[in-house]
Order: sequence, then C-alpha cells, then structure tokens
Amino acid sequence: MEAIIEKNELLKALNHVQNVVEKRNTIPILANILIVAEGVGLKLISTDLDIEVIEEINAKIEVGGSLTAPAHLLYDIIRKLPDGSEILISKNDDQEHLTVSSGKSNFKLQTLPRSDFPEISNDQYTHVFTIVSGELNRLIEKTRFAISNEETRYYLNGIYLHESPADSSNGKMPTLRTVSTDGHRLAQAELPLPEGAKGIPGVIIPRKAISEILKLTHELDGDIEVRISENKLKFIFNNIEITTKVIDGTFPDYNRVIPFQNDKKMSVDAELLTDAVDRVATLSSERGRAVKLSLNNNNLILSVTSPEAGTAIEEISVDFKGEGFEIGFNSKYLLDITSQLSGQSVKFLFSEPNSPCLILDPDDEATLYVLMPMRV
Repeated sequence: MEAIIEKNELLKALNHVQNVVEKRNTIPILANILIVAEGVGLKLISTDLDIEVIEEINAKIEVGGSLTAPAHLLYDIIRKLPDGSEILISKNDDQEHLTVSSGKSNFKLQTLPRSDFPEISNDQYTHVFTIVSGELNRLIEKTRFAISNEETRYYLNGIYLHESPADSSNGKMPTLRTVSTDGHRLAQAELPLPEGAKGIPGVIIPRKAISEILKLTHELDGDIEVRISENKLKFIFNNIEITTKVIDGTFPDYNRVIPFQNDKKMSVDAELLTDAVDRVATLSSERGRAVKLSLNNNNLILSVTSPEAGTAIEEISVDFKGEGFEIGFNSKYLLDITSQLSGQSVKFLFSEPNSPCLILDPDDEATLYVLMPMRV
C-alpha cells in the first residue's frame, strides 16, 4: 500500500475517527484504526465494538491495500508535522510496520493484521430518513443534559429517539422526538416527523455515540441520512458514517410523569431568574445544592440557607396570581434547564410543593422540561 495525502485533510479525519478509540484497551486491535487505500482516496475506520466511525478522504493512491495502525500515536505524529505538508503512507507486503514520511521526517509504526479488525456496521435497516444537521443538533442539545449517570439504570444512560404519534384531540401531527431523564429531571424536544420515519422503532442512543454525533453536527452542515433498525443506528454525513449499537433496554413511559394538569402558573424573565439562582446558589452545599422558591402574588423570593456558609436571599418580580406557596429545587438542575431556553421568558407550572414542575419555553413550543422538587 502506498498513498500521498495532504497533512490537514488527514489530521481532520484522524481527529474524527480516533475519538472512538479507547486509550486503555484490553483488546490490542481496538487501539488501531483500519486504513484502506482504494480508488481515489483513503477510508479510515475505527471501532470500540459499540460504535464504528468511517471517513473517506481524497488521496493520491499509488498502490492500493489496507492496514491497521495505532490510532492515537498516528494522530499525534500527523498533528506535529508542518501544516500543508504532503505525507506518504506506505507498507510493503513483507513488512510488519507502517511507514509515515514527510520531508525529512520518517516514522515506522507497528501494525496488526487487517483480518483481526472487527466491523459492526453491516445490518438490515428497516427505516431510512433525512434530517438537517442543525435539527439533529437541536434534538440532542436540548435533551442530553438530563441523561442519567446511574449505571444500574442503564436504560436511562442515553437519549430515547422515537416517533410521537398524531393526536386528533388537539390536532397535533406526528413528530420525531428525543427524551432523556435521570429521575430528577426530564427533557423533551421534537420536530415534524421526517418522510420515511413513520413507524420507526424507539431506540436509546448511548451517551458516547451522542457525543460523537454532536461534534459532527456542530462542524458539518447539510442533510444527514439516518438509518434505523432495532439494534443499530447509522448516521451518514456526506463522507462520514457513524454506526452505533443502541442500548438494549426499555425506556420508561415518560408521559406519565409530565404534569400537564398543573394549574399554578408563573412567568418570569429567564435571564433575571438564571442570574438570581446562580447568585444565591453560591452558598448552597455541594451535596444538596438546594434553593427555595417562595411565591406570593407577583413576587418571588429565592433563598439558600447553609449551616456552614450562611444565608442568601434575592427577590425578583414575576407574573403570578394565586395563593402563595414554597417549593425547593436543586439549583444545578434548575440552571441546566434555564440554560436551554431560547427566549426572554420562561413559564413554570406548579401543583403542590412535593409534585413535579412543568417548565416551558414560550418561544420554543417543541421543547418541555420537568423538574422534581426537593425538600428545603
């Protein structure tokens, strides 16, 4: 195999594929990436057996072939070569090492047999649809903060992607919806159901795959092809493919915990509330992070009492009518939600001090959040 490629193009591709490779791996071949030289370019492939990333880039192929090379070591070498330089990648059939040459720099890296490299992307996909990169980014960004870190409830360690059916009672059309929850808060985002997505199986996308998909949606514009089966999910970004196994579990019936019947309504300036919560939370304990909200007419008092640090109180104006009451929240969870808001105001719908609160963004009807209260 012999190929010539420009440094920056190779570095960009290696940056994408090497992110999947675990630095500490008990299976040697999984520390490597597969490089295939054919036609007019190189194909770079990496996997951890749960996720596979494939990227194709242009290169001058002198001799076709394939090999595997240490992912992070190769990335570091290419990263340190001069910008704009041409790189020669080669390996003779009778050699056990890969040669990387550029100018007066020459490196020889140990390889492993190409036959040992696993590939997971082959599957029968039942549904195929297209989504704009920015829309996929929004579905993920609005919900990923509520993913659970509790490994015992592994089915909450990802984002639930599914079809929300039409509702004739309110004229709601079917949507493509993402939901995440850790039991303390819930985040939901949706958009009109793309053509081809009707009847898709509900799948739970793992956290690591979400992180890699999100990086690409930030970097790349345009349409993304999505392929879904019951076990795998593939995202195709022009010359990049990400295939991920989905979490084998059943996501809970989250609709049961969304308190649509809450009747105590408070509207408040989102930035004003965020800043006030952030200030009083300075005194909250690291463990509880509790902040108390005391509502009375158009007045909201936020307070934190810490036996070690002291007391913090701040008062802000809100739009609230009705009998006053108090409720406590984890300040970090509350700030996580307000950081997702796109408009100037936010609406809270309460029921009782020990009941979940529904939080809505008036400027984004396609999202909602649920926050469980805590004792203060």
